Order: sequence, then C-alpha cells, then structure tokens
Amino acid sequence: MSKPVLVLKFGTASITKPTGEPNEPVMVDIARQVAALHPHYRIVLVSSGAVGAGKSLIRDYKGDITQRKAAAAVGNLLLLNQYSRFFSIYGISIAQSLCERHHFASRDQFLQLKQTYEELWDNDLIPIANENDVVSDRELKFSDNDELATLIAVGFGAEALMLCTSVGGLLDANGQIIPKVVEFDERVFGVVRTDKSSLGLGGMASKLTFAKLATRMGIRVVIFGLKEPDSLGRALKGETGTEFTPHPITLSARNRWLASGSLAVGRVQIDAGAVRALKQRRSLLAVGVRAVLNDFATGELVEIINEEQETVAVARTRISSETLSQQLNQQNVEVANANDIVLL
Repeated sequence: MSKPVLVLKFGTASITKPTGEPNEPVMVDIARQVAALHPHYRIVLVSSGAVGAGKSLIRDYKGDITQRKAAAAVGNLLLLNQYSRFFSIYGISIAQSLCERHHFASRDQFLQLKQTYEELWDNDLIPIANENDVVSDRELKFSDNDELATLIAVGFGAEALMLCTSVGGLLDANGQIIPKVVEFDERVFGVVRTDKSSLGLGGMASKLTFAKLATRMGIRVVIFGLKEPDSLGRALKGETGTEFTPHPITLSARNRWLASGSLAVGRVQIDAGAVRALKQRRSLLAVGVRAVLNDFATGELVEIINEEQETVAVARTRISSETLSQQLNQQNVEVANANDIVLL
C-alpha cells in the first residue's frame, strides 16, 4: 500500500523574521522534523514567505500588486535555496511546485498535477508548493496558502492537513489553546481575533474557513505552532495545537476533486424544496434557486447554500450565472446535473 498523504502548510509569520528574511534556525528545525516524518508519509510542504523574503530587493517597495509579484519572483528562489540546503542535511531532495487556480478547476490539469506529484513521491522527493504569484491575474489578498493547502489536501485525499501558525492553535477568550474542535459553530468562529501578521495574507479566520471544508471532506486538520520542541510530530499525534475532527465521508476521487474546486468560485442560494431534491440525488433546477450571489461561467464550480446561509453542496454548472439570472423560477432549466453535485 502507498503511504498516506500529509499536507503541511507554514505561514509567513512562522518561517520569517519580522523584517521578512527567512528565519534560518526555524527552517532548519522544520527540515529536521519533516525528515522524521518522511519515511511514513507522502508529504507536500506548502510554504508562504516568498514576498516577505524578496521585498528587500525591490527598490522603493510599497506593496502594490506588481511589486508583490516581483518580490515573489525573487523570494521564491531564496526560500527554495534555503529549503534545499537544510533538507540535504537529511539526504532529502525537494521540488518546486508553483500552482494556479486553473490547475484545480480543470480536471485534466489536476490529474496532470497529481501524476507529477506521484512521480516525485515515487522518487522520495518532497514537493514544496506555493501560489504562482508572479503571473497570478488576481490580487493576492483574495487568496492565501491556507486555501492552496486545502485544495491539495482535499484533491489528493490527504490523511491530515496541518496548518502552522505563530500563535500555536485556536485560542479561547483567555488566550489558551483549545485542544479539540468536533463541530464548527458560532462559538468556534466567535473566538477568532481579526488581526494577522503584517507580512502574511491569512489569519485564523482563513484557517478555520478552510479547516471546516477539509473536515467535511473527511480530512483531519491540526492548527499548531513551532515554539515547543518537536511540535510537528506532537501535533500530528494530537498532543499539542488544535485538532479538528473529520467527518466520516465516502467520496470518489472525482467528487473529492469536484469539492476541492469549489473554493475558487461563486455561490447560489436555493430554497428548502431544492435542498430536499439534492438530498434525493436529483439535479438542481432554476426553479429552486432563490438568488445568484456571484458570477460564474458555464462549467465552473459553485457553492450551493440554503436559506440559512449554510453550504449544502458544490456543483459544476450547466449554465452561466447570466443565463440563470434570466431564467430564475422557470421550470425544466437544469443548473447542475445530479452527477456533477457533491453534497456536503
């Protein structure tokens, strides 16, 4: 049997100094701890920090989108060189994987990505993934590597998704780490502080949003920190950080991919009758749609929410948002076929 997949995400604040330069002692320790897990897992390391690492080499850096792309182009090389140097101590070679959203939105491209990763794993290499900020056509603030790590974890059916944070886990009102979360409710999101590091794009709210989706897809999620000795291995055992319990779920590889792609697109709201129809494995018809909340094209993936604003499914659409808006309440207009809908 092949080894289980483990996705590890390290944020900017975790691996860089306040000035943005890579924190070498921390990265050395990450390499040591990941090397200990390497014989037991197929590992993907998702690493932020490229923009912070490269911005000092951009003159008059003010942080606009073009400068961020240029800083990422420089910083990616700096980070990969550091990772390569530190992992080589343990006889491990790494590979770079710069990802874009269309790599997950297209089934063919996702399968190519999966085949590449499997070839890397078969050769005992660790892919280090990051968003391809240099050519991204959308502002970086709309995406972070928590999302990329979740896309990879869900699409590859990972056993666990581990998100590293500078605070060490989800904190309660008294600043203490909550060791375990079984269900996501208002209390969980209610304890989130809205601040985040000055260098990173994500925060705890982002981590919880994607942790919620990953657990719905049957993936165990752990939010942890690096301040304690051997924190990575201990967090994987549930001894430190915050563990989020996965839901029991049985989905085909195609439907896991379909669900993972839902992160990047719009939403439609449906009525109670349409919710019942979906649960009976029927198609989504325009007559059951209450509102089109975001624009999307034919064939793109949408999140389907109920009247209580809860996500009930994701689906690949048969018509565009423009056509759907024109045909709301019409009978026999298929928005998404039952075969292209995944219930959550």
